[in-house]
Order: sequence, then C-alpha cells, then structure tokens
Amino acid sequence: MFMGEFRHAMDEKGRVIMPARFRETLGEKFVITRGLDNCLFVYPVQEWKILEEKLKSLPLTRQDARAFVRYLLSGAAECEFDKQGRISVPNNLRDHGLIKKDVVIIGVADRIELWSKEKWEDYINQARDSYEEIAETMDELGI
Repeated sequence: MFMGEFRHAMDEKGRVIMPARFRETLGEKFVITRGLDNCLFVYPVQEWKILEEKLKSLPLTRQDARAFVRYLLSGAAECEFDKQGRISVPNNLRDHGLIKKDVVIIGVADRIELWSKEKWEDYINQARDSYEEIAETMDELGI
C-alpha cells in the first residue's frame, strides 16, 4: 500500500526521484498515466492490469465510458527506474500535470500520484475547508 507525501525537484530532462519505499512496491516496471485533478497516476503493473480489466468491462455504448477509457489509456506509458531511482516523465504527461520543477509525490493506497507543487497546495487548501463535509458522506458509505 502506498501512503505518505514527499517533495522532490524534477530535473531539466523530466526526471524525478521516486521515494525508496515506493520503488520497492512499484517493482521494476510500472505504468504512469494522466490522472484526475491535473495530477499523474502511477500504478504497479499488477494494479494496472486490474484497472485495465475494469476499464474493458465498461459499456462501449456509453459515451462517458469511452471517453474515460481513452483519457486514461491514451496517456499511459510503461516506465522503469534508472540507476539513481528516478523516473522519466514523458512530456505529454508533464504538460497534463502542469509540472515544471517542484513535484509532490503522494501515496494513495493502490497508486502513487505526482502533482506540481502549486496544484497540490491549491488542492489541499480548497479541500481543507470541506473535509468535515466529506467525512460525513464517507460515514454514509460505511467508512
């Protein structure tokens, strides 16, 4: 399981170091793709396969399902670490995440998210005001 928040700088070639505890769980190869809220999702291959199966089961006749599958899969790239434990983030994904230099890497259970520092701070500041409302809805879901 992935959890925690880490901050690193991306170099001029689009490489960023992945925290050691995340590298161990990700394995040698993993998948990075567009995420929601202008972040990037990073999945271990086994979790990605589970997600792929769920995406394949979505009804082809629904426009929103087709759009979501296209969104995730067209931006996906299989990656691996270099000798220094860095990942190279493709240009199209850096553009999607609005990532220039400072990166926040967070663990979110079955995946990792990469955020630009500015987008993450905006997100946290906006969400902070509604955590109690969110908690109430989670209670309704049995969490």
